[in-house]
Amino acid sequence: MTIRSRLSACGAFMTVATLAAVWGGAAPAGPTALGERLDPLLGAARSGAEVSLSAREGEMPPPSDRGVATAPASDLSLVEARIGTADPRGDDEWRCLAEAIYHEARGESLTGQIAVAEVVLNRRDSGRYPATVCGVVEQGSGQRNMCQFSFYCDGLSDAVADDGAWDIAGRIARAMLDGAPRLLTDGAMFYHTRTVSPYWADDFTRTAAIGAHLFYREDEASVLMASSTAN
Repeated sequence: MTIRSRLSACGAFMTVATLAAVWGGAAPAGPTALGERLDPLLGAARSGAEVSLSAREGEMPPPSDRGVATAPASDLSLVEARIGTADPRGDDEWRCLAEAIYHEARGESLTGQIAVAEVVLNRRDSGRYPATVCGVVEQGSGQRNMCQFSFYCDGLSDAVADDGAWDIAGRIARAMLDGAPRLLTDGAMFYHTRTVSPYWADDFTRTAAIGAHLFYREDEASVLMASSTAN
């Protein structure tokens, strides 16, 4: 039995100790090591979304009111530890976030997947996009390839084909929804893959480059510019 199939067989209640049993030895030396052991379980990469300009006008709440870290990342290992012990199940909000992570970033490292989750939650909390995770993930025009997150309207099947990757996505979603700090993207609400150059990228502030994705934040100047252009 492969590591992936053994991991899948453990079900929803996988703790760090259970992971140790799956790996056939002692638990990893620390949460960072846990992340390194989880990464090889991820499936093939899927292209990231080219997310568009803000759906709403108006001033965003301050970062401290949106769950965004206001100090430099201090201990990502604590987030990884939460993910390692998270229960990968939940309501529709959990499902929508897990699906976004799985389809947009399952070929990325653990940090790359967390970063995508941060973007979804940053949008939800911004006051300028839908106020629910599902609303953010499913936002679009209703036409093929005309939505905020590409997997949702690309015409491809959204069936889960990699149980191990789904388990990891579910754990990340659970941990982030339960309040794990957002330490990676500095309030980013946009990202795109390195293989494309969307027109809006030069108008925003790049906050992070993680794996195959580049992440961006709207600053006040870019918000005003986008608003004046729309008018």
